[in-house]
Amino acid sequence: MNTSADSTARESLHADLADPDESAAVAERADSLARSDLLRAALLGVLDRHEPDAARILRGEPSHSRMSTKLLARTIQAQAIWFQLLAIAEQNRDMRRRREVERARGHEDVRGTFAHVFRAAVEAGLELGEIRQALCALRIRPVITAHPTEAKRVTVLERHRRIYLRLFDLESPRWTARERDDLTRAISDEIELLWLTGELKLDKPTVDQEVAWGLYFFDENLFDVVTQLYGRIESAFAHQFPGESVELPVVFGFGSWIGGDRDGNPFVTSAVTRNTLWQMRLASLRRYRSRLTELGRNLSVSERAMPLAQDFRTAVAEALAAHPEGEKVAQRNPGELFRQFITCMLAKLDATIASSERQAPVTDGSGYANADQLVADVELMHDAMHEAGAGPLARSFIAPLLREVKTFRFATVRLDIRENTIRINATLAELYCASQGAAQAPEVDTPAWKDWLLAELGKPRQPGDAPVAVARLSADAQETFATFRTVAEMRVHCDREAFGTLILSMTHSAADVLGVYLLAKHAGLFNDAAAVERCTLPIVPLLETIPDLRRAPAILKELLAVPLVQRSLRGHGNVQEVMIGYSDSNKDGGYFTANWELAKAQGTMTRLGEELGVQIAFFHGRGGSVSRGGAPTGRAIAALPPGSIRGGFRVTEQGEVVSYKYANRGTAHYQVELLASSVFQHVLLSERESALVPRHEFDEAMEAISGVSWTAYRKLMESEHLLAYLQASSPLEELSMLNIGSRPARRTQARTLADLRAIPWVFSWTQNRHMLPGWFGLGSGLAAFVEVRKERGLELLQRMFRESRLFRTVIDEVEKTLLTVDLDIAREFARLVDETEVRDPIFKTIELEYHLTCETVLRVSGGTGIAERFPQLRRRLARRLQTMNQVSREQVQLLRRLRQGGDEDVRTAFLLSINCAAAGLGATG
Repeated sequence: MNTSADSTARESLHADLADPDESAAVAERADSLARSDLLRAALLGVLDRHEPDAARILRGEPSHSRMSTKLLARTIQAQAIWFQLLAIAEQNRDMRRRREVERARGHEDVRGTFAHVFRAAVEAGLELGEIRQALCALRIRPVITAHPTEAKRVTVLERHRRIYLRLFDLESPRWTARERDDLTRAISDEIELLWLTGELKLDKPTVDQEVAWGLYFFDENLFDVVTQLYGRIESAFAHQFPGESVELPVVFGFGSWIGGDRDGNPFVTSAVTRNTLWQMRLASLRRYRSRLTELGRNLSVSERAMPLAQDFRTAVAEALAAHPEGEKVAQRNPGELFRQFITCMLAKLDATIASSERQAPVTDGSGYANADQLVADVELMHDAMHEAGAGPLARSFIAPLLREVKTFRFATVRLDIRENTIRINATLAELYCASQGAAQAPEVDTPAWKDWLLAELGKPRQPGDAPVAVARLSADAQETFATFRTVAEMRVHCDREAFGTLILSMTHSAADVLGVYLLAKHAGLFNDAAAVERCTLPIVPLLETIPDLRRAPAILKELLAVPLVQRSLRGHGNVQEVMIGYSDSNKDGGYFTANWELAKAQGTMTRLGEELGVQIAFFHGRGGSVSRGGAPTGRAIAALPPGSIRGGFRVTEQGEVVSYKYANRGTAHYQVELLASSVFQHVLLSERESALVPRHEFDEAMEAISGVSWTAYRKLMESEHLLAYLQASSPLEELSMLNIGSRPARRTQARTLADLRAIPWVFSWTQNRHMLPGWFGLGSGLAAFVEVRKERGLELLQRMFRESRLFRTVIDEVEKTLLTVDLDIAREFARLVDETEVRDPIFKTIELEYHLTCETVLRVSGGTGIAERFPQLRRRLARRLQTMNQVSREQVQLLRRLRQGGDEDVRTAFLLSINCAAAGLGATG
């Protein structure tokens, strides 16, 4: 590969999406302003009718009287709605901008598309066979989680979608002035309904409601979007390689944690998980019913016009014979064999839906016993159409449904079960005592404990052996057993691919993972009667803290040495998945150290897997905000260690990220292809590109910076009064009032920093405008490096900024975060801390590190102002900051009043201020 060209390619990943030319950029910004002005005018018109005082405040008109708390709440609500409308206008603008780039330059010039990656691969000298093989090996699965960072109700999301669609309609030049007025009035109506819809969730959502929230995105967009991704890939492949085609397996699908994430959530029980799976199954079945009905309307194909193969004719005859009214079906559509067959399929699908509504499997042959049977029927139609010489019709009408059923099956998503080691080991300890007649089990970190686990795993189950004495265990232990048994049961009743994996959070040792294997054995999740050969449930350790990431190679090496684990992995394609946690590692070690330790751990585990002949696949537990691993998709994937993706890739999609990415069809199309093509590009090119980067020199620098950054961060974390400072200077304790998730904010009732979950941790520092988890410690690390190595050190950092994807991404995201820090507002929040001996030292430390970080980041990047390299971000924030700052200052006063016994009006205004700040910043936590 040409070094100069490759350097340009590396730099392009860090550039903003370029406009075709400057005049187009100016026109685009003017058009964007026009659309946001339209939305603002509509909002003000609504407020003039319903809350004229709030309208005057939003217009900046002077007020001659003191604002009441109720008016303050309504004004804050209006400001939050304005932020939401502004975000909708920006999404509409971004979509139009991508289309403009494609029109001006061609599809191959649009980054984040397969067309772009195919061309880059060819230019890099890759052979067609290598590209095809890598493409068919992709297994990409974003996983929607129930993490409580989405403050918007489904009703609000629906209003937002309709406003977006009306803006899309307005893009067309075909409307008359009267028709455009109608569309504008429709937008105003939706905004009025949005204003009249309660913004706050009055009650904490149930898990069932969270399931409905997740399914909303599939019903609205994702069923279509995922299916159409395959068409986009095949079209781009055919364009790049004329005369060639590719038959794609299932390379993209969704996972979910909603209804399966038990870690610290007592409301996710085995019964809830079972109900979740039935709801997911029904969502896919109802979707297929709608698609088949549409297909039946379209396929008005007569056998007189298109002779059909005998095997299809026979299948239709058999289906009609099995249908209760087969003769009538044939008479209603004489000679139209496809319609006849689809009518019979619909009857079977209706029976399947009816049984699923009763939460019962199909056992009498009236419906589809499993998704494979439906796949076979759709394939039969596809092949019959193709063999009759109507290949284009088969591709256009039947192939999309076939892809859909293969992808979503009778499950919609693959549901993960997540449980933590404390719960697993407590259950095992009870099992040990019950089976051994002992008063106490060995400590879990002792050889005796591991020896017992291995002995139990190797013990064959004999016919007639009594089942484990679950009834003698505690209620918590019985519930843990019930979850494992639910996996075994629902794989049969719902879909064989209804479950993804079991994720073990807080994994500290190989023995922790072996304990899960033992519970799976007792639940019947082994493939042999003796329950010693192979576990059929993939078990994934989740490594979250800095110490656990550093121990990762040792944990894996010990685990992969166990013959049972080796046999189980062979049944899963010889792949061991490992989940890595961005949120908790950040909370544990600070932003820079977390990113470096995550990269190192992935590199060492990848190399270990190669040595042992096992593929290590990583599941990236990213959140939405920078502090929880959030970063632009393409750049985040490009910055992963070279060779760390071999085709399998999973990543969490949490909270407000889900609605941002998938609430609108155009955005969802872009995000899905961006994720898939970025993974594909990494698989194809990352190791080639890494050969051009001086890894050893860069790695040494990263290690040195990380060491100092870690020390500075841990010194602050270990301050005696830090928790008291955070509790007083932020709405940490008031988070539970917001009702944005079913899960408690703490795993237990302990009141320590270690016990506090990452989401409320980030949430609190975000609301009080410290934004500390997204930058603290980096300034000390960079400054110390330059101080020791002088000018040569600075030159090295500047070269890393240009050439190292990881370092550049970290600096970029820190710089963006620094732009949202406001020390004046942070100081006002800090004044909520009454004790000066608590407040002053901590705030002074934060203030000094902030200024040091700004100074050193600019020295490295060569910039003259924070985030000047991100003009679009600066414009976005410029339209929000004045209002955001005003709301933050109001929040300080509301929080003080609330803690002094404020009434319901104060509480409502305070909670709305949290929503408003989240809407302005684009994230709660």
